[in-house]
Amino acid sequence: MLRVIASLVGIYGLVVVLAWFFQERLLYLPHMGREHVATPADRGLAWQQIELATADGVTLDAWWIPVESARGSLLFLHGNAGNISHRLDSIRQFHRLGLSVLILDYRGYGRSEGRPSEAGTAHDARAGWRWLIEQGVPAGEIVLFGRSLGAAVAAELAAALPPEEQPAAIILESPFRSVPALGQRLYPFLPVRWLATLDYPTERYVRQIESPLLVIHSREDEIIPYAEGEAVFAAANEPKTMLAIRGGHNTGFIESEPEYSASIDDFLARQAGLTR
Repeated sequence: MLRVIASLVGIYGLVVVLAWFFQERLLYLPHMGREHVATPADRGLAWQQIELATADGVTLDAWWIPVESARGSLLFLHGNAGNISHRLDSIRQFHRLGLSVLILDYRGYGRSEGRPSEAGTAHDARAGWRWLIEQGVPAGEIVLFGRSLGAAVAAELAAALPPEEQPAAIILESPFRSVPALGQRLYPFLPVRWLATLDYPTERYVRQIESPLLVIHSREDEIIPYAEGEAVFAAANEPKTMLAIRGGHNTGFIESEPEYSASIDDFLARQAGLTR
């Protein structure tokens, strides 16, 4: 019996060590599609490939998809897997809503240089924001959009911006409270809160945001539970809106049409003052 217990303890200890050692590889999944599968032109959209230079010297791959007489510009910060070419359906949705879109690949993703990290994704988001400002887009006409991991990145950027550079609105889709909190929920048998070296504290960031906030989450999300989005929403300041959708983590924005786009359209007009 003692040998069995010792073996189980040893196996558990090995699992804990492996979880600590590979946690970045569990969160960042750039290898799940490095090559572009299509371009905006395949959706009938005019676009421009651009390079963004981060403050720490990394070159990022990005797309600019403009709209004539746009109501505003949207900085798109995607999730933890794939690359910008896997977000064409979302890009087209925002295009139809009258928003020009700048979407970037984080360092290490797609054709971008470098290796992903928490500090790195923060630099990457700032590079996208800075590019829009340098193109003459007023901060008050920029919408920050983040999905999944991108929601944490967008919230961090919004919280760090000075009062004179607040965005028109922030949309967080499928957000989580923090990496330790989500990890503990998903892996209750592991001491994730003690192991985690990554944080992404979305719940803390939203307490510092003053711009209108829209939180979108599917009650059927199989990866990030709906309760995580509810917690982020509860922590946020007014004005804020919660949109419950249906569908999976990676498909809810499609399965919930046309309510999804209609609700964003209404939010942008009523809360952000971005009318068509």
